[in-house]
Amino acid sequence: MLFLLVSFVVVLVYYYLTRNFDYWAKRGVKHDNPIPLFGNNFRQFFFKISLTDIVAEQYFKYPEEKMVGFYRANEPRLILRDPELVKQVLITDFPYFYRRGLNPHKEVIEPLLKNLFFADGDIWKLLRQRMTPAFTSGKLKAMFPLIVERAEKLQQIAADAARTGKEVDVRDLMARYTTDFIGACGFGIEADALNDEDSTFRKLGKRIFTTSRRDGFVVFLKLVFPETFKNLNFLVPEIEQNAVGLVKSIMEQRNYKPIGRNDFIDLLLELREKGKIVGESIEKRKSDGTPLTAELEFDDLLMTAQVFIFFAAGFETSSSATSYTLNQIAFHPDVQKKCQDEIDTVLANYDNKLCYEAVKEMQYLDMAFKEGMRMFPSLGFLIRRCAKQYTFPGTDITIDEGIPIMIPLQAMQTDEKYFEDPELFLPERFHPDRSADIKKHIYLPFGEGPRACIGERLGHMQSLAGIAALLHKYSVTPSPNSLKTPHHDPRSTVVQSIKGGIPLCLVARKKNL
Repeated sequence: MLFLLVSFVVVLVYYYLTRNFDYWAKRGVKHDNPIPLFGNNFRQFFFKISLTDIVAEQYFKYPEEKMVGFYRANEPRLILRDPELVKQVLITDFPYFYRRGLNPHKEVIEPLLKNLFFADGDIWKLLRQRMTPAFTSGKLKAMFPLIVERAEKLQQIAADAARTGKEVDVRDLMARYTTDFIGACGFGIEADALNDEDSTFRKLGKRIFTTSRRDGFVVFLKLVFPETFKNLNFLVPEIEQNAVGLVKSIMEQRNYKPIGRNDFIDLLLELREKGKIVGESIEKRKSDGTPLTAELEFDDLLMTAQVFIFFAAGFETSSSATSYTLNQIAFHPDVQKKCQDEIDTVLANYDNKLCYEAVKEMQYLDMAFKEGMRMFPSLGFLIRRCAKQYTFPGTDITIDEGIPIMIPLQAMQTDEKYFEDPELFLPERFHPDRSADIKKHIYLPFGEGPRACIGERLGHMQSLAGIAALLHKYSVTPSPNSLKTPHHDPRSTVVQSIKGGIPLCLVARKKNL
């Protein structure tokens, strides 16, 4: 009797773990055979390979297909390979794909994940509506002096490394610059991450993007058993407690009113003064098809969630993009000379001081940075979750509500079908005269459509300012431990990172001695 009971339980569990494994076969979508419990994702769950690289493998394995099936645990996902289908998902048919679906449960969402990046539905729509005015060119220009202060501190820290002649982990250096910038522009405080790598702020940044075994196990449980573990938080308690306590103390110091500092908390306090957010619902409609009215209270916890994602997203994406670009520049002295000549020429017209207008004029540096982001996009893929049953145009493939769509940026942006000699670092690809050569809906480091990165211009300008400040005073050269193509960290998921850092040498330029 016991044997029969155990057998029944085993069969039941096996059925539960493989219940979706015929999803893509039924629809005629090519895919690798999944294995129970893990699907096609075994290596990623055990940190052998990043999720970005697994998706890229599938992309290149089926070169003739417009889409490829994939199973993350027992969840069917779809990898798009066709730019026109990418356009349909991100832009044309956005009402079907407004959800990112990063949280497996639709209703139970932990407080700090109710932010512009993670949130879905009406929370996302109302937040986007209210926060878009905070990222205008005028606001960016007003915030730029805070960026310049951090860029100048970056030069000072680099001076110490250049004097010793020892290699420096540029990945860590740029992470400290980015952390310092976000401390000033986001929280309105002196993070001092550039001078003190053990600062509280620096430790917080490292912890957010260090995937522990606990974090991996939580993701696995919430993915396989979303209803059972809906109240289990992705974030460890210390992250939430530190972020909430920090933001609350800053807002109390300002008496919950803007103080004219032009940082992110000031901007949020300005938005809060406008009261409750009211707008058309993207989720709920009346019987006649018109949208219902949705409302959202912009309270302390919701503000904290926005500051948290401003820190988390800006910290990792900008530091990885800038350090990877510097690594490529170090291995291409001709590109470095062109960048430095341009930086010198432009800054000479501004008393050798960085400013918003000067950075805007650095066209070749901008081209080099865009090429760096092509080779190593901070987001290795974009993800959208189908909001209602959908048939892809020009196909007979229909997917159900809840199916995630993966748009493999790392793969598309290094596909020779779209970029000749994709392994080569060629900033000239992004010359304005060659803009027509960049195929639409392929190069998307900041996303595209209504859910494109709201902080694109701020992140872009902050990154260019950091690179310009460094190259104006120093040259970067490979060290004995440098790799022309650094290894991707197998623990990274949506946001990519480099394994083992990016070691380079800094050499003071003679003209600046």
